[in-house]
Formats: sequence, structure tokens, C-alpha cells
Amino acid sequence: MQQLEQHFDAIMSAGYSVSLFTDWQKRRINEVWVKQRIATPGEQATAAGDFYGARPARENVHPIVELSPEHCTEQMGVPGPWFERLPHFKMGFTPSSGKELQSEYFVPRRHAVEAMLAIERLGPQVFPHLLISEVRTIAQDDLWMSTAYGRPSVAFHFTWKQEPEAVGRLMPIIERELASFDVRPHWGKLFTVPATTLRRRYERWDDFSALTARLDTTGKLRNDFLETNLPR
Repeated sequence: MQQLEQHFDAIMSAGYSVSLFTDWQKRRINEVWVKQRIATPGEQATAAGDFYGARPARENVHPIVELSPEHCTEQMGVPGPWFERLPHFKMGFTPSSGKELQSEYFVPRRHAVEAMLAIERLGPQVFPHLLISEVRTIAQDDLWMSTAYGRPSVAFHFTWKQEPEAVGRLMPIIERELASFDVRPHWGKLFTVPATTLRRRYERWDDFSALTARLDTTGKLRNDFLETNLPR
């Protein structure tokens, strides 16, 4: 964590895709996954001998270190097409632990370190109910309701144990810690941020609402989730 405080941009720019896996304990990052593009076919990627204090892995690993890596995509610098390397898990195999709950929160990249430290302070509350967290960065886009609309972002993902009541109590606590960073939750995962708050965090909310009203006049494509989180 100390290295991240000082070198966040350098660490997250070390490859085409960089993922940090942590359990928010002991000021540590458990694993760093760096995925690189190679210049020529057959080129073998190599890891640095020391990466900001992290040692190169000697064998394939799972993000949840206790689990077998057999379901994970190839590691150890073995080249392959992007669609077999960017995912962490092989197509057709059980992703992650298989039995879990998930939530993920996006904040502007400029707030990455502050947000990370805010979550780390919650470590003692989070750890008992957590399988693993992933931290990753995302380029900004121009999709109106995207969590990365108009801003380079950093995402904090939580893979929770299947403990709905405990997770339900923790999410509002995490969301309060990240509120000052204009946090946006992942639409397809668990969150409790109310629609009134979300509306302020999406500049094109009203445009999106007007567009859906015009194209779906009878509400055929709406459901309870949209009525709650994206009311018209």
C-alpha cells in the first residue's frame, strides 16, 4: 500500500491491463496481475525481478489464493489472443469462487489513492465477509450512463462471501466513505446508493430518461430494478 501511495500511476500503467488483488489487511496487496501486449508473434513476456516490492510468481495463481488456478486463464508470460488473456477466468469454467456476492464502485482516477485509503480503513469490518477485492483502472468514455462517462476511473470490486445480511450492512458504510469522490456503483452488481444521489452523478441522466421515454413509450423494456434506480 505504501508503494501505491507513492507510485499509483506507474504501477497501474505497467501493462495493457493491471489488476491489484487485496483483502485490505496488513497494508498489503496480495497479488498484482500485469497483462502486456507483445510486439511480435511468439514473443515471451517476462516479469521484472522486483515490482515495487512484489516478487514474480513462480506458478499460476488464483485471485483467491486458497483456490486452484485451473479455472484461470494462462499466466506466467504465456502469449495468447486478447480474448483468452484479458479475462481472468477461462470461458466455460467457474469464475471466481462460484458462490459469492459482488459489488463494485467507480471513482475518478484522480481520487484513486484517497479512495483506496478510505476503504483500507474499513478493513477490519470488510475482511470477515470478503473473499477478495480487485482494483483496476478504466479509460473514460462518452456513453451517457457508463460508470466511466466523462472521467478516467478507478474501480474497487468486492467479491463477497454469500452473506447477504452482512454485505447489506457493509455496502452503505463503504458508499459513505466514497461519497465525497462522487462514487458510481456498478449497475449490474449490488449497491444501495439511492436514485436521487445517482442522478446528480450522471450529467446526461435527463437526456437518457427522455430518450428511453421516446423510444419505449409503453415501458415494455422496464422492470422493478429500473423503476427503483432509473425512474423516469
